[in-house]
Amino acid sequence: MNMKINVVKHVLAANDLVATENREVFRKAGILAVNIISSPGSGKTTLLEHTIPALGKVDPSIVVVGDLQTTRDAERVSDKAIQVTQINTGMSCHLYANQIAESLPGLNLEKAGYLFIENVGNLVCPGEFDLGENVKVILLSIPEGDDKVAKYPTVFRVADIILLTKIDLLNSSRYNLQRVYDDINKLNPTAKVIEFSSLTGQGMEAWLEWLQTQKQQSVGAQAKFVKE
Repeated sequence: MNMKINVVKHVLAANDLVATENREVFRKAGILAVNIISSPGSGKTTLLEHTIPALGKVDPSIVVVGDLQTTRDAERVSDKAIQVTQINTGMSCHLYANQIAESLPGLNLEKAGYLFIENVGNLVCPGEFDLGENVKVILLSIPEGDDKVAKYPTVFRVADIILLTKIDLLNSSRYNLQRVYDDINKLNPTAKVIEFSSLTGQGMEAWLEWLQTQKQQSVGAQAKFVKE
Protein backbone atom coordinates (compact mmCIF):
# COMPACT_ATOMS: atom_id res chain seq x y z
CA MET A 1 0.00 0.00 0.00
CA ASN A 2 2.76 2.47 0.86
CA MET A 3 4.53 1.69 -2.40
CA LYS A 4 1.35 2.43 -4.35
CA ILE A 5 0.86 5.75 -2.55
CA ASN A 6 4.48 6.73 -3.20
CA VAL A 7 4.14 5.92 -6.88
CA VAL A 8 0.96 7.99 -7.20
CA LYS A 9 2.59 10.94 -5.42
CA HIS A 10 5.59 10.70 -7.74
CA VAL A 11 3.37 10.70 -10.84
CA LEU A 12 1.40 13.71 -9.61
CA ALA A 13 4.55 15.61 -8.63
CA ALA A 14 6.13 15.01 -12.03
CA ASN A 15 2.93 16.06 -13.76
CA ASP A 16 2.68 19.24 -11.65
CA LEU A 17 6.22 20.23 -12.59
CA VAL A 18 5.41 20.10 -16.30
CA ALA A 19 2.09 21.85 -15.66
CA THR A 20 3.95 24.75 -14.05
CA GLU A 21 6.14 25.03 -17.13
CA ASN A 22 3.06 24.98 -19.39
CA ARG A 23 1.45 27.74 -17.37
CA GLU A 24 4.50 29.93 -17.84
CA VAL A 25 4.33 29.36 -21.60
CA PHE A 26 0.71 30.47 -21.58
CA ARG A 27 1.54 33.52 -19.49
CA LYS A 28 4.27 34.64 -21.87
CA ALA A 29 1.94 34.16 -24.83
CA GLY A 30 -0.82 36.17 -23.16
CA ILE A 31 -3.33 33.39 -23.64
CA LEU A 32 -5.98 32.04 -21.28
CA ALA A 33 -5.81 28.24 -21.01
CA VAL A 34 -9.16 26.63 -20.23
CA ASN A 35 -9.40 22.97 -19.18
CA ILE A 36 -12.89 21.65 -19.98
CA ILE A 37 -13.91 18.52 -18.08
CA SER A 38 -17.11 16.47 -18.12
CA SER A 39 -18.63 13.05 -18.60
CA PRO A 40 -19.01 11.87 -22.22
CA GLY A 41 -21.97 13.52 -23.89
CA SER A 42 -22.30 16.51 -21.56
CA GLY A 43 -21.72 18.96 -24.38
CA LYS A 44 -18.03 19.94 -24.34
CA THR A 45 -17.66 20.02 -28.11
CA THR A 46 -21.03 21.68 -28.64
CA LEU A 47 -20.02 24.33 -26.10
CA LEU A 48 -16.88 25.05 -28.14
CA GLU A 49 -18.84 25.14 -31.40
CA HIS A 50 -20.86 28.05 -29.98
CA THR A 51 -18.19 29.73 -27.88
CA ILE A 52 -15.34 30.02 -30.37
CA PRO A 53 -17.26 32.00 -33.02
CA ALA A 54 -18.56 34.38 -30.33
CA LEU A 55 -15.02 35.08 -29.12
CA GLY A 56 -13.34 34.91 -32.50
CA LYS A 57 -13.95 38.46 -33.67
CA VAL A 58 -11.69 39.75 -30.92
CA ASP A 59 -9.73 36.78 -29.57
CA PRO A 60 -9.28 33.73 -31.80
CA SER A 61 -9.10 30.32 -30.16
CA ILE A 62 -6.86 27.28 -30.34
CA VAL A 63 -8.26 23.89 -29.32
CA VAL A 64 -6.51 20.79 -28.02
CA VAL A 65 -8.85 17.79 -28.00
CA GLY A 66 -8.21 14.74 -25.85
CA ASP A 67 -10.00 11.50 -26.62
CA LEU A 68 -9.39 7.78 -26.45
CA GLN A 69 -9.83 7.31 -30.19
CA THR A 70 -10.96 9.12 -33.37
CA THR A 71 -10.68 12.77 -34.40
CA ARG A 72 -14.42 13.39 -34.58
CA ASP A 73 -14.59 16.11 -31.92
CA ALA A 74 -11.55 17.88 -33.39
CA GLU A 75 -13.17 17.82 -36.83
CA ARG A 76 -16.28 19.51 -35.46
CA VAL A 77 -14.35 22.60 -34.32
CA SER A 78 -11.67 22.61 -37.03
CA ASP A 79 -13.42 25.31 -39.07
CA LYS A 80 -13.98 27.53 -36.05
CA ALA A 81 -10.61 27.66 -34.28
CA ILE A 82 -7.40 28.94 -35.87
CA GLN A 83 -5.69 25.68 -34.87
CA VAL A 84 -6.89 22.32 -33.59
CA THR A 85 -4.70 19.53 -32.26
CA GLN A 86 -5.90 16.02 -31.45
CA ILE A 87 -4.37 13.92 -28.66
CA ASN A 88 -5.48 10.28 -28.67
CA THR A 89 -4.78 8.81 -25.25
CA GLY A 90 -5.52 5.18 -26.06
CA MET A 91 -6.29 3.58 -22.70
CA SER A 92 -5.75 6.68 -20.55
CA CYS A 93 -8.88 8.28 -19.08
CA HIS A 94 -7.44 11.81 -18.96
CA LEU A 95 -4.79 14.11 -20.37
CA TYR A 96 -1.37 14.62 -18.76
CA ALA A 97 0.59 17.87 -18.62
CA ASN A 98 3.40 16.38 -20.71
CA GLN A 99 0.94 15.64 -23.53
CA ILE A 100 -0.04 19.29 -23.56
CA ALA A 101 3.62 20.31 -23.45
CA GLU A 102 4.42 18.13 -26.44
CA SER A 103 1.68 19.79 -28.47
CA LEU A 104 2.72 23.37 -27.72
CA PRO A 105 5.64 23.78 -30.17
CA GLY A 106 3.24 23.35 -33.08
CA LEU A 107 0.74 25.93 -31.84
CA ASN A 108 0.75 29.66 -32.63
CA LEU A 109 -0.19 30.71 -29.12
CA GLU A 110 0.75 34.35 -29.67
CA LYS A 111 -1.95 34.65 -32.33
CA ALA A 112 -4.76 33.47 -30.06
CA GLY A 113 -6.55 34.75 -26.99
CA TYR A 114 -7.78 31.41 -25.71
CA LEU A 115 -6.53 27.85 -25.58
CA PHE A 116 -9.38 25.44 -24.94
CA ILE A 117 -8.34 21.97 -23.78
CA GLU A 118 -11.19 19.51 -24.24
CA ASN A 119 -10.24 16.79 -21.79
CA VAL A 120 -11.17 13.12 -22.12
CA GLY A 121 -14.79 12.50 -21.13
CA ASN A 122 -14.50 11.46 -17.48
CA LEU A 123 -15.49 12.86 -14.08
CA VAL A 124 -12.94 10.84 -12.09
CA CYS A 125 -9.34 11.19 -13.28
CA PRO A 126 -9.03 14.65 -14.91
CA GLY A 127 -9.62 16.58 -11.69
CA GLU A 128 -6.36 15.40 -10.12
CA PHE A 129 -4.09 16.26 -13.03
CA ASP A 130 -3.09 19.87 -13.55
CA LEU A 131 -2.36 20.61 -17.21
CA GLY A 132 -1.07 24.12 -16.64
CA GLU A 133 -4.46 25.67 -17.33
CA ASN A 134 -5.60 28.95 -15.83
CA VAL A 135 -9.11 27.73 -15.12
CA LYS A 136 -11.01 24.45 -14.85
CA VAL A 137 -14.49 24.34 -16.35
CA ILE A 138 -16.74 21.44 -15.34
CA LEU A 139 -19.83 20.56 -17.37
CA LEU A 140 -22.70 18.69 -15.72
CA SER A 141 -25.65 17.90 -17.94
CA ILE A 142 -29.22 17.42 -16.81
CA PRO A 143 -29.55 13.90 -18.34
CA GLU A 144 -26.69 12.66 -16.12
CA GLY A 145 -28.84 12.92 -13.00
CA ASP A 146 -28.71 15.09 -9.91
CA ASP A 147 -26.39 12.86 -7.85
CA LYS A 148 -23.13 13.32 -9.75
CA VAL A 149 -21.69 16.17 -7.65
CA ALA A 150 -21.86 14.06 -4.50
CA LYS A 151 -20.64 10.90 -6.27
CA TYR A 152 -17.62 12.55 -7.95
CA PRO A 153 -16.52 15.22 -5.46
CA THR A 154 -12.86 15.51 -6.52
CA VAL A 155 -13.50 17.18 -9.84
CA PHE A 156 -16.13 19.55 -8.47
CA ARG A 157 -13.86 20.67 -5.63
CA VAL A 158 -11.34 22.03 -8.13
CA ALA A 159 -13.86 23.67 -10.47
CA ASP A 160 -13.58 27.38 -11.14
CA ILE A 161 -16.95 27.32 -12.88
CA ILE A 162 -19.66 24.69 -13.33
CA LEU A 163 -21.94 24.79 -16.36
CA LEU A 164 -25.24 22.98 -15.83
CA THR A 165 -25.68 22.04 -19.47
CA LYS A 166 -28.82 20.98 -21.35
CA ILE A 167 -30.82 23.00 -18.84
CA ASP A 168 -33.62 23.14 -21.43
CA LEU A 169 -34.37 19.50 -20.49
CA LEU A 170 -34.95 20.33 -16.83
CA ASN A 171 -38.75 20.43 -16.97
CA SER A 172 -38.96 17.11 -18.79
CA SER A 173 -37.07 15.22 -16.10
CA ARG A 174 -37.22 14.54 -12.36
CA TYR A 175 -33.99 16.42 -11.83
CA ASN A 176 -33.63 17.98 -8.39
CA LEU A 177 -31.81 21.21 -9.17
CA GLN A 178 -31.72 22.37 -5.56
CA ARG A 179 -29.98 19.14 -4.56
CA VAL A 180 -27.22 19.90 -7.07
CA TYR A 181 -26.76 23.44 -5.78
CA ASP A 182 -26.67 22.17 -2.20
CA ASP A 183 -24.00 19.59 -3.06
CA ILE A 184 -21.91 22.18 -4.91
CA ASN A 185 -22.12 24.60 -1.99
CA LYS A 186 -20.88 21.92 0.39
CA LEU A 187 -17.86 21.07 -1.79
CA ASN A 188 -16.96 24.32 -3.51
CA PRO A 189 -19.01 27.36 -2.47
CA THR A 190 -16.82 29.78 -4.44
CA ALA A 191 -17.36 28.09 -7.81
CA LYS A 192 -19.54 30.05 -10.21
CA VAL A 193 -22.53 28.11 -11.53
CA ILE A 194 -24.28 28.91 -14.80
CA GLU A 195 -27.42 27.21 -16.06
CA PHE A 196 -26.60 26.69 -19.70
CA SER A 197 -28.19 25.54 -22.94
CA SER A 198 -26.44 25.50 -26.29
CA LEU A 199 -29.84 24.88 -27.90
CA THR A 200 -31.63 27.95 -26.53
CA GLY A 201 -28.63 30.15 -25.78
CA GLN A 202 -29.46 30.39 -22.07
CA GLY A 203 -26.35 31.26 -20.08
CA MET A 204 -24.16 32.00 -23.11
CA GLU A 205 -23.72 35.69 -22.37
CA ALA A 206 -22.81 34.99 -18.75
CA TRP A 207 -20.33 32.34 -19.87
CA LEU A 208 -18.64 34.66 -22.36
CA GLU A 209 -18.45 37.46 -19.81
CA TRP A 210 -16.87 35.06 -17.31
CA LEU A 211 -14.23 34.04 -19.85
CA GLN A 212 -13.50 37.68 -20.61
CA THR A 213 -13.06 38.45 -16.91
CA GLN A 214 -10.78 35.46 -16.38
CA LYS A 215 -8.61 36.52 -19.30
CA GLN A 216 -8.29 40.03 -17.96
CA GLN A 217 -7.38 38.78 -14.49
CA SER A 218 -5.04 35.99 -15.58
CA VAL A 219 -3.10 37.53 -18.44
CA GLY A 220 -3.99 41.19 -18.27
CA ALA A 221 -5.44 41.21 -21.75
CA GLN A 222 -8.18 43.65 -22.66
CA ALA A 223 -10.41 41.02 -24.24
CA LYS A 224 -13.92 41.85 -25.31
CA PHE A 225 -16.55 39.56 -26.72
CA VAL A 226 -18.84 40.53 -29.52
CA LYS A 227 -22.44 39.38 -29.51
CA GLU A 228 -23.61 37.73 -32.67
